[in-house]
Amino acid sequence: MKRIGLIDYYLSEWHANHYPEWIRQANEALGTDYQIAFAWAECEISPIDGVSTDEWCEKNGVTRAESISALCAGCDAIFILAPSNPEKHLPYAKEAFPFAKPTFVDKTFAPSYAEALELVELANRFRTPVFSSSALRFAEELERFEGVKDLIVTAGGNDLAEYLIHPVEMAVRLMKDRAVSAKAERVGRCQYLLEAATANGKSVTVVYSKRMAYTIAGELGDGKSLYTAVRSDFFGRLTQAIVGFFESGVSPVPLTETLEVMHLCDLMLAAANEAEKR
Repeated sequence: MKRIGLIDYYLSEWHANHYPEWIRQANEALGTDYQIAFAWAECEISPIDGVSTDEWCEKNGVTRAESISALCAGCDAIFILAPSNPEKHLPYAKEAFPFAKPTFVDKTFAPSYAEALELVELANRFRTPVFSSSALRFAEELERFEGVKDLIVTAGGNDLAEYLIHPVEMAVRLMKDRAVSAKAERVGRCQYLLEAATANGKSVTVVYSKRMAYTIAGELGDGKSLYTAVRSDFFGRLTQAIVGFFESGVSPVPLTETLEVMHLCDLMLAAANEAEKR
């Protein structure tokens, strides 16, 4: 068995609660043998449901680590989760990256492009293999949109700043070009129309509303238009990619592309903030 160490801000949250089973399923699909063996959380009690670190560990058959360094020393690969608290990723990485073990950093990689650069520089300094992505990048439906010229993505979630990563990750995977400008309009109290343009004349539009489903529409280079809802098992596909990364030490998403994701997030959030002032 290969041991995964899980670092989180608090343990009983949606992602940490599902990863033990997703990893089991990935093992079955890939013929691997990974298991979350150690866990550490900064907060003892989950603010979501009141479950403690000890209770979470007992439920999932995981050993509680008393420090990040103890966790990293005892494992073969590392998860840095804290999906709703990306501001925690850099301080956790400062303790974990020196161990130079394959490390998955959950979305959003960092709260800003500037901090993302710090994370990448830290990974390069210690030659630590690092992989970060939204699960939506691994949606099977995106394969139909390779070569897209103009893209529209609809997306939902409780908070734009936290959930913008999902449509942006899909857009960066498909558009391939660096965004150079963005604008936004606020529609009502919690809905946004965000648009970005690339230097090569491509465009991406994100339509965000709290309860909106994930869909993709686009025009391909041959003029053909496509539209689809996103319904595939993107978390299962992401988890298989993570386990494959743990095996090979090679990320399926280059950190240069993760930086492009953060760059577009910064552009769109700045545009959304300007729209709120109008």
